[in-house]
Amino acid sequence: MLLEKRVILVTGGASGIGYACVKAYVKEGALVAVLDVDATALNSLMLEIGNDHMGVVCDVSDAVQIEDAIEKVISRYGVLNCIHNNAGIANPAKALHETSMMEWRRLMDVNLFSIYLTTKYGLEYLKDSGGCILNTGSMVGSMGQADHAVYAATKGAVNALTKSMAIDYAPFGIRVNTVAPAGVWTPMLRKWADEQRNTEEIENYLNDIHLLGFCPQGDVIADACVFLCSDKASFVTGCIMPVSGGAELGYRRS
Repeated sequence: MLLEKRVILVTGGASGIGYACVKAYVKEGALVAVLDVDATALNSLMLEIGNDHMGVVCDVSDAVQIEDAIEKVISRYGVLNCIHNNAGIANPAKALHETSMMEWRRLMDVNLFSIYLTTKYGLEYLKDSGGCILNTGSMVGSMGQADHAVYAATKGAVNALTKSMAIDYAPFGIRVNTVAPAGVWTPMLRKWADEQRNTEEIENYLNDIHLLGFCPQGDVIADACVFLCSDKASFVTGCIMPVSGGAELGYRRS
């Protein structure tokens, strides 16, 4: 198993891509600590994966809660091998000038500030283990997206942050990478699609933007994340890895 006995902390791990990653990490032998603000979803996940793993209800934008959560992980397992910064929100679907200051701050806090917090409070433990950091980004961070200016801005910042962190932490043997999906059928994307006037056209669009011809489930992203957290990626750092079915090439399926 690629991740046997490694302790991986996953933020936003109770649904969507995070959920798929947690299940994949467990399958590969990891001990997983899941941080999520949704207590109901988190409890359901813990029933699936069992008592060898731990769940902590946590607002990832709150410094006190992040510090406490990481200390709980260390208290239980004694080591931290990987931090997967997966937590993220995409709402509101608005142009920049229509976005309120509160909406701006919440997007920045969840998608970006949370990475600062997990690094601040987890770095010394990663130094001890020679561990790694993985961020969940998005292709919109390099391509942009209509009516999601602030979300795209946070993901562009994640890309730049990943590269700078990779440079800063390489002397400690800590790798830092980002996985960058395009469309992925998560509860968040499904909710957005269902809210559109032309849901069927949206589904066709999401299939067609991927060169390989379909919008995937979270498991294909999780496969790449397993690789990036494993020794198979021991010489990979500062990488923004697209897992996008070719969407970044700008073509459409004929």
